[in-house]
Amino acid sequence: MVLHPLLGVDEVPAVETYLGRVGEVFTVFREQDSGCVSYGVRLLDGARWFVKEAADERGRRSLDRGWAFHRSVRHTAIVPQVHRMAVRDGWAVVMPWREGEVLYHPTVGGPRDRTTQGSPMARFRSLPVADILCAFDRVLDAHLAVEAAGHVAVDFYDGTLLYDFTGRTVHLVDLDAYRPGPFVLDEERLPGSRRFMAPEEFERGAVIDTRTTVFTLGRAARLLLDAGDDERAWRGTPELLAVVERATFPAPDDRFPDVHHFAAAWRTAGGSRQR
Repeated sequence: MVLHPLLGVDEVPAVETYLGRVGEVFTVFREQDSGCVSYGVRLLDGARWFVKEAADERGRRSLDRGWAFHRSVRHTAIVPQVHRMAVRDGWAVVMPWREGEVLYHPTVGGPRDRTTQGSPMARFRSLPVADILCAFDRVLDAHLAVEAAGHVAVDFYDGTLLYDFTGRTVHLVDLDAYRPGPFVLDEERLPGSRRFMAPEEFERGAVIDTRTTVFTLGRAARLLLDAGDDERAWRGTPELLAVVERATFPAPDDRFPDVHHFAAAWRTAGGSRQR
């Protein structure tokens, strides 16, 4: 039996060299904030895969946490980690390739602009509202699965959203910081984009739970349904904005108690646009 060149291999000496032997590396993502380097590879049978390896100790911790998360949570919107290979003193994980563009792609020392004409985020925001609502509904559905598995969102932002403008569908990537919850924050702050983070994510000793996920999702809805970055051009209805406002109250007790209740309120207010 011929082993699969990626899924049938448990250890490789050097990821990029090995991928170049078994296929064509058609794209490389270096200098990532995550501490990882990622590759798009086309195998000889034409199948495309995404391979991510740790470049430093932070990346190794991230991949370990991500592997545990993907063993617990499954959803069609979440791009799964299906295999991992040992490399040097760490790991590389293998994922199926998904078509699309990351809505926001920060690199170390790179630009932080979401408004440039023609950028993925600007193009997404210019889509018909129904398409944006459909994409966000899929994000919500994925987080219902996250909540059901007893996990909470950490470091969720527009950089974790991969949108296929041709197929009009969204996938979630790079959820390696998600973890079981609730938990008590034992550091000064959690990783993430400040624009999406709840106040408690900056408070050592605070409880991080599903209400924190509600806040993050509320911020995502607010930013994805705005025509720009100033939050002055809301494209949704007043009813949906009221749901967002409750989801993003500073005090956790004032928010929806969990993702289930937030999703129900959002959909009741007209936010469900499933195709």
